[in-house]
Amino acid sequence: MRRMDSRFRAAELFQEAYDAQMRGDLQEAVRLYERSLAAHPTAEAHTFLGWTYSFLGDLAEAIACCKRAIEVDPSFGNPYNDIGAYLIERGELDAAIPWLQKAKAATRYEAPQFPRFNLGRLYLAKGMLSAALREFEEALEVQPGYEPAARAIAAIKRRLN
Repeated sequence: MRRMDSRFRAAELFQEAYDAQMRGDLQEAVRLYERSLAAHPTAEAHTFLGWTYSFLGDLAEAIACCKRAIEVDPSFGNPYNDIGAYLIERGELDAAIPWLQKAKAATRYEAPQFPRFNLGRLYLAKGMLSAALREFEEALEVQPGYEPAARAIAAIKRRLN
């Protein structure tokens, strides 16, 4: 019974942390995500703690949190994508590619358009228009109506014509 109690408490704390993060109280979000992890570690809490650190400008800690998330649940796609996005933000484009590829292959991912879109952005930054177009089209395929991908496709097609 105690295990269920700790999972329930961790889930409550996670929700409180997310709410704090969404209202911009990032220090409180960090505190609450850490309490959630202490109650019961989850890949989600590690990933969202990392996301909070990224908002605080600490990309190294954000990446470290995502790596801990992967240790907890390697099937969870979000931390792979987030690491890729943080590396893109740091200008480390080539280092981001394998992380985004792993995110695309993840079996548990509710937003599979994100790593495809991020790879598209990366290839666009490298001037690889056809590879970028392919990724944006995949993003639109896995998430029909995903507007950022549709806009990116249109922009590339204008450049190519």
